[in-house]
Amino acid sequence: MRTLIATRCNLEPQVIAHAKEMFVVLSDLAMYEFENAPPLSESWLTERFAKLESRASGDGTERWLNWVIRLPSGELAGYTQATVQTDGVAYVAYELASKFWRRGIGSNAVSAMLQELASEYDVHTFLAVLKARNYRSLALLKHLEFHPGSPANVPDVSLEPDEVVMHRQASGGATAA
Repeated sequence: MRTLIATRCNLEPQVIAHAKEMFVVLSDLAMYEFENAPPLSESWLTERFAKLESRASGDGTERWLNWVIRLPSGELAGYTQATVQTDGVAYVAYELASKFWRRGIGSNAVSAMLQELASEYDVHTFLAVLKARNYRSLALLKHLEFHPGSPANVPDVSLEPDEVVMHRQASGGATAA
């Protein structure tokens, strides 16, 4: 895994040393309007990062690729992540602190990750599962040329009634703009 250079930010491979700074970033309650919750504690997040630093599931069927988003100011703004399966499909996700919303940082970071996944990890299909009412994430994904999918696109994930699937093929315009 390598550091990714994008226009508005850099993506650094996430390591345990990021936990303290990321705990502050991920404690932004506005980020959890639609789903998830802030980390329980800094020590919980450190343990989580330690597990993710293996970069692979225990059975080796998935690659866990996580990057923190670092701004030119040196500040961390959030993260991107991908669970890459052996069949060339990747589930992608991201979180960005609310003070950085609507600045193009999220789409820039996710776009850089998509490019990396396609070129270095042979990913051909990107999937995102999210709450249907999460209009900010839906707008970001549509901007990056994701399209609504069906539950058949994610047979190994059980969707909740209020979740939607967005998908994209690697050939469709993943540029770090």
